[in-house]
Amino acid sequence: MLGYREAGTLFISSPARNLYNRRQVYISREVIILAKIKIVTDSTSDMPKELIEKYGIEIVPLSITVGGETYTDGVDISPVQFLGKMKQTPELPKSSQPSTGAFLEVYDRLGNEGYDVLSIHMTGKMSGTVRSAESAAQMTAAKVTVVDSKFISKALGFQVKEAAIMANEGKSMDEILARLKAIQENSRLYIMVDTLENLVKGGRIGKGRAFLGSLLNIKPIASLEGAEYNPVTKVRSHTQVVKFLAKQFAEDVAGKTIKGVGIAHAGAIDLAEKIKENIYELTGYEGVETDYTNSTVSTHTGPGAIALMYYFE
Repeated sequence: MLGYREAGTLFISSPARNLYNRRQVYISREVIILAKIKIVTDSTSDMPKELIEKYGIEIVPLSITVGGETYTDGVDISPVQFLGKMKQTPELPKSSQPSTGAFLEVYDRLGNEGYDVLSIHMTGKMSGTVRSAESAAQMTAAKVTVVDSKFISKALGFQVKEAAIMANEGKSMDEILARLKAIQENSRLYIMVDTLENLVKGGRIGKGRAFLGSLLNIKPIASLEGAEYNPVTKVRSHTQVVKFLAKQFAEDVAGKTIKGVGIAHAGAIDLAEKIKENIYELTGYEGVETDYTNSTVSTHTGPGAIALMYYFE
């Protein structure tokens, strides 16, 4: 089976002298022209702007409320601006999933443009975003496939990037979905929370535990596996955070091909650079992407948090 680009090339380059004969050669080869596929994701994917523009990826943003004002994540408030506002308000900011209508508008438009849609989103265990997408997919006339990535941030972005590349190459929906499943199985995400304040405000831990943790300078590290957060260890300094994450990375990728590595942080620039340097010292890998994480993730983690994400094969 050929993709639409290869199919079009075959049709145009056929040696047949007229369109009818050219069509007969085309049909005899049993070529099936695949519909164009457009990739949709949400604002928690933490993807570089140039990559989004290069592949024409559609972003449906979440909204964030902080200090009594509501903003569109990544549109009218940047991660740096959000962190500044979060530090100034005593209340925990709130994130809201995109409405079904927001997804429906995008799906309808893309369908009218002749696209099939592959909509890939943050884990449904942390947000109702993927459920809003699924509801819209049932309402639109466009052909839409919705995928729960089981991850967040750049680990979601890994899947979106590969899907966009494959769609650009004319791969089929089934081929892309099979690749996404493989990426999910071979992705790792570790996150360190620098302060327990937002976890207390969000009701995730009690004030007593947070007070004790602050006294001991405890910095919990967890992994995201099967869309579930699992506590891994507790450390008491950024130096220990760097050593643990770099060592874990080196162990996980030993003997494997590294496909992508990303560090997303909530204002922890120096810590991100140190982890990046240690990864290079242990493995020689230089392609680590570092960036601020989105406002939605920062709401839950608080300032200073950092996540290391990677996938391999």
